[in-house]
Order: sequence, then structure tokens, then C-alpha cells
Amino acid sequence: MTAKGPGQVLFGFVRHWSRRSSPGDYAAAEQGRLVLVTESVHALMERGIAATVNAVAHEIGIDQSGASRMIKSATEAGYLSMRASRTDARCREAALTSAGRSMLKQAHHWQEQVFDQLTVGWSDRRRDDFQRAMADLVDRSNALDV
Repeated sequence: MTAKGPGQVLFGFVRHWSRRSSPGDYAAAEQGRLVLVTESVHALMERGIAATVNAVAHEIGIDQSGASRMIKSATEAGYLSMRASRTDARCREAALTSAGRSMLKQAHHWQEQVFDQLTVGWSDRRRDDFQRAMADLVDRSNALDV
């Protein structure tokens, strides 16, 4: 068997982290979905993209009805709010609430803790190089997505 290429390693990593909640742990899975949709709205807004249901669906990689349900759940949980679009009154856009920003702050803190655990023994330079490389991959991925 040949060694896995970098693409296989990357997608293996993504698959691993996409299934992190325990089977049957509904609360953890639901919290993960709330973080995912709130993080998606945040990421779209940071890139200057209106966080419509269709944009969130595209960002997450699911269908429009699934994204709509996730946005509804995050809105009911108090993490998102819906408002009329500033450019098209027929459209609605999601936005983060203060509770959503607070939840993302906690999620980002947890993400940093996990990164620290995964990179124990790495030099600062190796961590910085990895962070830059991943940021470049994300930027390139977003550019290809347009």
C-alpha cells in the first residue's frame, strides 16, 4: 500500500473532526450544529457576503431546507437573528446576536485548546507555519468557491 497523499490526509482529518460527537449524544450533536451554523454566518459576514439561507447552505455544504432548519434552531437558541436584507427587502439575512458572539468566543477558545493538544511538542515555528499554510488553503478554497 502506498503512503497517503496530502489531500487524503487533509480529507481524513476533516472526516475525523466531522464525526466528533458520540453516537446517541443528541445534546452534543445539536450544540455542534448550532456552532456550525453560527460559525458559518460569522464567516460569511467576515467575507462581506450576506448570510442568506442559500449562502449558509452553500457555506456548510447542505441543501437549503437543512440550512433553514439550522438557522431556525440557532435563532430559537438566541445565537442568530433574522432581518430584512439591506439590499433586497424580499430576502432575509442571518446575523449574530450578542449570545451568538459569546458562544463563538467560547467555541474558538475550545478550538485553540484542541489545537494546543494536537500540537504538543511542536515548535512555535512549526505551529506558525502550519497556521499560515491552513489559512492559505482556506483562502484558496474560498477563492475557488466564487
